[in-house]
Amino acid sequence: MSFLIVLAALAFLMLVAYRGYSVILFAPVAALAAVLLTDPSLVAPMFTGLFMDKMVGFLKLYFPVFLLGAVFGKLIELSGFSKSIVSATIKVVGAQRAMLSIVLVCALLTYGGVSLFVVVFAVYPFAAELFRQGNIPKRLIPGTIALGAFTFTMDALPGTPQIQNIIPTAFFGTTGWAAPVLGTLGGVFILAIGMTYLEWRRRVAARNGEGYADGGELRNEPEPFRGQRLAHPLVALLPLLLVGVSNFVFTRWIGALYGSSHSFVPAVIGNPAPVVQEVSKVAAIWAVQGALLVGIACVLAFAWKPVVASFAEGTKSAIAGALLASMNTASEYGFGAVIAALPGFLVVANALGAIPNPLVNEAVSVTALAGITGSASGGMSIALAAMAESFIANAQAAGIPMEVLHRVASMASGGMDTLPHNGAVITLLAVTGMTHRQSYKDIFAITLIKTMAVFVVILAYYLTGWV
Repeated sequence: MSFLIVLAALAFLMLVAYRGYSVILFAPVAALAAVLLTDPSLVAPMFTGLFMDKMVGFLKLYFPVFLLGAVFGKLIELSGFSKSIVSATIKVVGAQRAMLSIVLVCALLTYGGVSLFVVVFAVYPFAAELFRQGNIPKRLIPGTIALGAFTFTMDALPGTPQIQNIIPTAFFGTTGWAAPVLGTLGGVFILAIGMTYLEWRRRVAARNGEGYADGGELRNEPEPFRGQRLAHPLVALLPLLLVGVSNFVFTRWIGALYGSSHSFVPAVIGNPAPVVQEVSKVAAIWAVQGALLVGIACVLAFAWKPVVASFAEGTKSAIAGALLASMNTASEYGFGAVIAALPGFLVVANALGAIPNPLVNEAVSVTALAGITGSASGGMSIALAAMAESFIANAQAAGIPMEVLHRVASMASGGMDTLPHNGAVITLLAVTGMTHRQSYKDIFAITLIKTMAVFVVILAYYLTGWV
């Protein structure tokens, strides 16, 4: 019965998300309904002590990233930089390769350490302009961005600084470069099959005479460039490059400057206790925030006049988008925390532990828990915290290196986490102005390809012994 309650809560939230209802409203409804059916006395304590605590904790850490990312993306629009880069891209690769161009830009930013959410805000103006000029249906933009940002550079390619590649290091004693051959193999598989799928979808739409604006009312369209002439493409690219480089540099400087922790006295009156900040837990977030500020300053320096002309109204819409996106994701985070605390979740975890093959066991466990919680990092953290010891023991008995465990766990986290209720999916759809009905099919197809890649990597290891 407890398992059915968890399943029902998950199914309900996926249904309302797919039908376009706000998860900010329905994530707590779904979570607390599950608590009500499990133990009515825990409804109020879990809402305040767990759901709200996790939701607010997420906003405390990540809202500045959402906000600065949204402002950065909006300034890229207003400056005309997106149009400049798109025009240059079309001259070099042609309008028909718009999808590949967007995938590669997303991949470059993600592998450079830029947050997935920031990539969505920053790349959307380019994607919209490129798809419009190529007359490719706008509904294909979310799937294209998802392939570039949410898949191979998130957790497959060795060395990626994304959190999904970092979490396993604490459990297996590995580094972010674990299993480079298998990770590269998985990344190439995802990119090749994903692009094949997206190009097939584009060709079908072209045969049916479908263009950019077909399929419904266009929402959240980038604002037109109001300046007199476009910046040089290299100048337009500079803010994006600076964000990636600054993020890399700040990540190293912050640790050297502050150490592992830093404290300060929060008031000059009385004797308040010092506030101690564990820098190691927020260094990556500080680095992204600093990098985005550098990118924003660069746009303002090179495109002051066109940006200032629409700055007030443009940033209002950017801030509204950041509030919606961050609250959506934070509500999902709270939902996942509540579901993970229910007895039915333990039933799921125990059932997954019965899978005999060590690598398949790990892959299925991690991707299933990521799907249930709606979070790649959250599901993987829960799975490894509960099962890492058994994963390690089974792997050692089978002679499987810890690096392989790391890569399988990392790649599996980014599989079924992208179900309809996932915060990143909802953010992606909100930023692009699309709905689940219009674009989720393609996101789900990319998810299936991503999940399949994990088992391709496992098979490759057993056939070749490559690491």
